[in-house]
Amino acid sequence: MRVTHVITRLVVGGAQENTLATIRGLRQIPGLEVRLITGPTIGPEGSLAGEAAAMPDLLTTVPELVRPVQPLKDFVALRKLENLLREQKPDLVHTHSGKAGILGRLAARRAGVPLIIHHIHGPSFGNFQGALANFVFTAAERHAAKVTNHFFCSASAMTRLYLAAGIGRPEMYTRIFSGFELGPFLNATNDPALRHRLGLAENHFVIGKIGRLFRLKGHADLLTAFATLLPHAPHARLLFVGDGALRSELESQVRALGLDGKVIFTGLVPPGDVARYVGVMDCVAHLSRREALSRALPQALAAGKPVVAYDFDGADEVCRENETGFLVHTGDIPTAARRLLQLVTDPALGKQFGRQGQHFVRENFSVEKMVNDQYRVYLKLAAERGLHA
Repeated sequence: MRVTHVITRLVVGGAQENTLATIRGLRQIPGLEVRLITGPTIGPEGSLAGEAAAMPDLLTTVPELVRPVQPLKDFVALRKLENLLREQKPDLVHTHSGKAGILGRLAARRAGVPLIIHHIHGPSFGNFQGALANFVFTAAERHAAKVTNHFFCSASAMTRLYLAAGIGRPEMYTRIFSGFELGPFLNATNDPALRHRLGLAENHFVIGKIGRLFRLKGHADLLTAFATLLPHAPHARLLFVGDGALRSELESQVRALGLDGKVIFTGLVPPGDVARYVGVMDCVAHLSRREALSRALPQALAAGKPVVAYDFDGADEVCRENETGFLVHTGDIPTAARRLLQLVTDPALGKQFGRQGQHFVRENFSVEKMVNDQYRVYLKLAAERGLHA
């Protein structure tokens, strides 16, 4: 069976890590031939293109497949994708992300690909953007759904959102949690050398945030919440793991809130090193306003760290209220501050949440489970179409 994945770009991010982990796993299954098409990897978030290029006979780059809507480039990208898929003759095309999801599915249908799956890692429409953008993206998703055989979602919240928008039918959706290598997180330790390098004292309670410094990821809300709790917990520190376009803006907010010396920016951290940083955290906060299901939440739980998250999209599927952490109504910064302060002042509760979360993640978030779940759907769809798999 020949499978081609299509993604817009290979920056450091959850959807991209998910895609590469899936491809590595699928390539170990006898009888599967897996390829990947991507656009150019541009952005301050860092690149995973090197990891993809290291896999033989995998990667093809389409320069015109860019993230912003650019009609001329989009048309050229569509034609190039169609031609590539005609050459590769895949039995199944599996698309990821917004732009590649639309153009990749349309190109696959034009190229006569028998099976087309789209993977929803996060919503392309919602209250995080204006009415015109929502109209355009919703219409595009509805149109692409007409040539889609199945959808994978990293959270059931995405299934509900897309069905409510009139995209597809319930039987077309399968939730598959975004798996990752559990070992480094399960074995993460509170490394004294790393704490020293970050300027953290032994008594500091570290609130961590993992993610690109990007709008809607919740960094600004977390800074405000942190400023509220700090007078009651002066030994607390905030650790931002990641980099991005908002770095200078967030640094300005730190100064404006009088948080100099209390907030640490790590800069870009390779995905393979994230577990080391989670190890020095006492809890993880994720106040994102646009996310299907952030990998930061199960990664934190895998390391036995409690989480505090906005109740946006699929967060409640991992951040279980009073079980693995605290869910906060999206935008309720005062409550987020109170919940974080509760973890600072009650370490035993945080450890209890962490133990329960670690058990949940062991059962649901391994790469092996993610790959096997996807492969089973591949086989089911192929059998329904009478394809040899």
